[in-house]
Amino acid sequence: MPDPLVLHLVVNGEPARALVPPSRTLLELLRDDLALTGTKHGCDVGDCGACTVLVNGRPRLSCITLAADCANEAVQTIEGVAQQGELSVIQAAFDHHVAAQCGYCTPGFVMTLTHLFAADPEADEAELRRALGSNICRCTGYVKILAAARDAQARLRASP
Repeated sequence: MPDPLVLHLVVNGEPARALVPPSRTLLELLRDDLALTGTKHGCDVGDCGACTVLVNGRPRLSCITLAADCANEAVQTIEGVAQQGELSVIQAAFDHHVAAQCGYCTPGFVMTLTHLFAADPEADEAELRRALGSNICRCTGYVKILAAARDAQARLRASP
């Protein structure tokens, strides 16, 4: 059995250190070692998007990303999106539009949109749909999710 690795990374703005086996996924590190259970364990093969987090500001499917590949990197999970106890604009839009039924997929959608609107605040409908296409929802049918995404984008554009 290979020796465990000592990983140092920054998670939601806070330094983190973990001793993990080389085969440990980022999802396992977040959920099992750091008790950040907002990131969901869905398909285990990178198809559903429920495990989406941001690594250095870019979306990563944590179920197929080795934790060791994130050594010395900045990881943001759904727990790091709200600021000072206030929902982010995207989270508030999901709440307003009741865009979550079971809620299992919601963290992945929020993380995907957090990246999209940071990278391209003017993303058009096709870009919005393409970005959201990396996440699967089995409950809502996407109508409310798209409405929430459009609303969040409009709110973000209007804010200083």
